[in-house]
Amino acid sequence: MQNLLDLLNPEQIAAVTLPSQSALILAGAGSGKTRVLTTRIAWLMKTGQIAPDGVLAVTFTNKAAREVVSRVNSLIPFDAHSMWIGTFHGLCHRLLRTHYRDAALPPSFHILDVPAQLSLIKRLLKRHGIHEEHYPPRDILHHINRAKEKGLRAGDEAGSDDYSRGLSEVYALYEAQCQREGAVDFAELLLRSYELLSRNQPLRTHYQTRFRHILVDEFQDTNDLQYRWLRLIAESGAAIFAVGDDDQSIYAFRGANVGNMFAFQQDFRVQHIIRLEQNYRSHGNILSAANELIAHNSNRLGKNLYTDAALGEPVRVMALASDWEEAQYLVEEVRQLARDGIALRDMAILYRANAQSRVIEHAFFGANIPYRVHGGLRFFERVEIRHAMAYLQLMDNPHNDSAFLRVVNFPSRGIGLRSIEQLQACAQQHDVSLYAAIPLLPGRPGKALQAFFSLIEEMRAALHTLPLPRVVEEVIGQSALKAHYQSEKGGADRVENLAQLSGAAALFLAEENIPQDTPALFVARAQAESAPASGVPGEGVSDTYSVEVSPLAAFLTHASLESGEGQAVEGEDALQMMTVHSAKGLEFSVVFITGLEEGLFPHENSAGEEKGLEEERRLMYVAITRARHRLYLSYAQTRSLHGSMRYHIRSRFLGELPASAMQWSKKSNDNAVAYQPSQSASLPVQQAAALPHAEWRIGETVRHPKFGEGVIVRLEGWGSNNPSAHIHFGRQGTKQLDLTVAKLEHAG
Repeated sequence: MQNLLDLLNPEQIAAVTLPSQSALILAGAGSGKTRVLTTRIAWLMKTGQIAPDGVLAVTFTNKAAREVVSRVNSLIPFDAHSMWIGTFHGLCHRLLRTHYRDAALPPSFHILDVPAQLSLIKRLLKRHGIHEEHYPPRDILHHINRAKEKGLRAGDEAGSDDYSRGLSEVYALYEAQCQREGAVDFAELLLRSYELLSRNQPLRTHYQTRFRHILVDEFQDTNDLQYRWLRLIAESGAAIFAVGDDDQSIYAFRGANVGNMFAFQQDFRVQHIIRLEQNYRSHGNILSAANELIAHNSNRLGKNLYTDAALGEPVRVMALASDWEEAQYLVEEVRQLARDGIALRDMAILYRANAQSRVIEHAFFGANIPYRVHGGLRFFERVEIRHAMAYLQLMDNPHNDSAFLRVVNFPSRGIGLRSIEQLQACAQQHDVSLYAAIPLLPGRPGKALQAFFSLIEEMRAALHTLPLPRVVEEVIGQSALKAHYQSEKGGADRVENLAQLSGAAALFLAEENIPQDTPALFVARAQAESAPASGVPGEGVSDTYSVEVSPLAAFLTHASLESGEGQAVEGEDALQMMTVHSAKGLEFSVVFITGLEEGLFPHENSAGEEKGLEEERRLMYVAITRARHRLYLSYAQTRSLHGSMRYHIRSRFLGELPASAMQWSKKSNDNAVAYQPSQSASLPVQQAAALPHAEWRIGETVRHPKFGEGVIVRLEGWGSNNPSAHIHFGRQGTKQLDLTVAKLEHAG
């Protein structure tokens, strides 16, 4: 037993060996939270407090779930398939697959990713004569997802005006179409799972009895419905082991509610709050910067990171004249670090907005330094793979209208738009899917579509005899996808990607311990769940639950659930570039944080309100704590973003860092020279006297003796003898004024 605890510090041991009560573990960046979570599971199993099939552990990425399973298995061998370890979406999907009848879903229900959701919404708008200009599909998508995250169905919404009532009507149409197609989106997985447990008391009792210990990673990132889902399962007395860091809550734009950490303490009468503050990642100066910065946030539970490592090198701050100079500076530093023996893959350039990467990428491309932009297209997002997956989705469920429309005429088989419109009208008239409507469509359009119908039926027949990898190969060949891309100029990479798909299917079968020769539509009856302890005959819970196991359906679900996660970087040694949001959970030997300017970081959309500014500061905290050994911060006076030149002052966050941990530099005649920044917010790269317009900024209200009050909309001529400002004076229009002679005043 002691071997489990040998590598833990006192605070980690205290967390792992807590009694069977709900507890909050405040785990700072780099403090070993995954080790604590996995060791806690192993501890509970070794002490006999829990069986493998009684474990419910929630992570926020599939990668994290796989890591938890792997680490627990290294501590104590077990059957990984008996444990419920996964993301909220993955666990809810498992619940709905097991109890699809109770959830009013077909056994072959499929998952809609964001592109499929948008496609479905656009079809509905067109079918019902609703103009996209009035109701943009992405706005509708956002509305539906946010409503579901609040636990609201279309009928639950009370629109206060015509527009909101219209949104509710489209939401209702969307719900009905998803039900007809047997489709669920990611938000639906959680909502329908919550509704299933809420209304089915015997089923709820079964899972409440089974899961007496619930472990949750990244608790600060839970949204309101996820928290309600956890409360529902735990309401009969289960202990929730919540691991999180309120200082790293950066996903409010996705619905995350850091307030859940405070609510959890009250709702579960939490007696144990353990702070993991010893950091095993970063040197002392980096942690000093992180601690002093985040201390400026008022609404936090509070902790202070420390390390037994040395102070390390100071945090370097570089002031530059422009974003172009910033990019060149990054190139020079990366080259020197590489010469010093640091691998490119262990260096990362972080930025607040994707638009910043253009200049940086251009500089590194010109310097012939390999780089990878994190979060690029993942394998299952590539267009050729999406086409192949759509065919496979039709194999599994031919009534999937989204998949049908994607491939009915791709590759081209002479089915025109007019034929599709007639088919849609026929399907609507008979209230059936597009596929089912083909035999009902008379005339020439029906004959043209019948060939496609026959092709799908022929391929589906092979599912009962061929294993999944062979089915993938057959679909790619018979659908003519391979031939299409072979004939396309530059299509060799797409053909190669298609060839990889059968390998991905084989790998999936191996990981799931499914024999490679199992037919793609093999159905096995299995006892997935034991009878609920309080199950009463006739109350909707049978003694066993039969699960239809289809390798094809499981593979399609795997591809869907992988959606939305970062792409792993592999292959050649390459510098990493990414947004700060994408860097969450990663660490590097060297980190560059760029664009530290007011309006960019903190972002202009967030800096005007306290909650927004505190989230921006948490984002900066996350960025700082990605660095192990060296941290570079940079900012520029001018930056070209979204087609216009912007003039900036340095970020307030730089003024919140400890002077003892910093080393300030600026560019002077192409050399970096040290300087001590003033306490003012003006730019220190050049003296204000040499920049007569340095005190002005875009968006500022100014007063002119002749034109009155106006707003600066553009600044030009930085560094020249005739700087000017474009100022909009309302009815007077926009005037371009020479800043060396114009008698402007700040309007407050």
